[in-house]
Amino acid sequence: MSAYAIISDKMLQIGDQFDHYQIQAYMAQGGMSDIYRAFDLVNHREVVIKVPDQAMLGDSAQFERFQRELEVMKTLDHPAILKGLGSGKYNRIPYLVTEFVDGQSLRTLIETSAPLPPDQAVSLIRKIADGMDYCHKNDVIHRDLKPENILITSEGQPVIMDFGLALTKGAHRVTYSNLSATMGTPDYMAPEQIEGQRGDQRTDLYALGTILYELLAGKPPFTGDSNMVIMAQHLNNTPPRLDRVNPAIPPQLAAIVAACLARDPQDRYADMPALIQALDHPENADLAILEKLNTSPESAISLPQKQIIQGVLIAVGIMGGLILLAFALQYFQR
Repeated sequence: MSAYAIISDKMLQIGDQFDHYQIQAYMAQGGMSDIYRAFDLVNHREVVIKVPDQAMLGDSAQFERFQRELEVMKTLDHPAILKGLGSGKYNRIPYLVTEFVDGQSLRTLIETSAPLPPDQAVSLIRKIADGMDYCHKNDVIHRDLKPENILITSEGQPVIMDFGLALTKGAHRVTYSNLSATMGTPDYMAPEQIEGQRGDQRTDLYALGTILYELLAGKPPFTGDSNMVIMAQHLNNTPPRLDRVNPAIPPQLAAIVAACLARDPQDRYADMPALIQALDHPENADLAILEKLNTSPESAISLPQKQIIQGVLIAVGIMGGLILLAFALQYFQR
């Protein structure tokens, strides 16, 4: 069976050879790729191969995400960053090779163990922040940090992966063109991303603060029945006070998380080193920020009435425009 036929069936079989890699297992289907564990027959090591989904090859935006990850992975080398080992083409199909990390996703850890003790949660986030600081110093903004994109090794080392939405110096714009299950969820998106801005270091910091909130509370700061409801909350609401959602959280740590989740990027920590400094010295946290937060989780979840009114006005405006257009067309056709 040819590589094209295998890929079109979306499954390489155990024992198949793809270029100089022998397939050992099918691991997962990502937002744009099929992911396999394989054995490198040349370098004699276990690796992970990401092969683009065939449907993605005809989608320019999706394919650019894959190509961007190829480029970004070549430039990064840090314990908290998934190591890119190479890339290539086999029968004109591009692929990416990364190290194989024996561990579990942060999502699995949250589902099985959250809320975590504060010391454990802070230790994880601090290591992730160190990795993200390395990325930022190399002009890479991740823009898609979430528990599904972070692996945890058996030694407790977080490993960040999936740089398909990364913003790099001089790179073309790649956006969340489709907020579906394959593209991720808006739970960790900063307000400026939702508004269509490119984002910067503070965008990753917001996402990391959201992850820390979830680790400590057992749930993200905003939830809802749809992506639009969750995005509206990120844009308009403040999260419930973390030390009241989970009384085991010290107010100082709740204040640090609140600073990460400020809607205005200017009100967040300036960069990852500033966040690390705050985590290392929580006694210096500004507790005044907690007074600005809603004290009731329920009040932070409800959609502001002004959003509903704006939505109704927009819908009425669109309908009015369509009616006027219909009358105009009838008039000129007489």
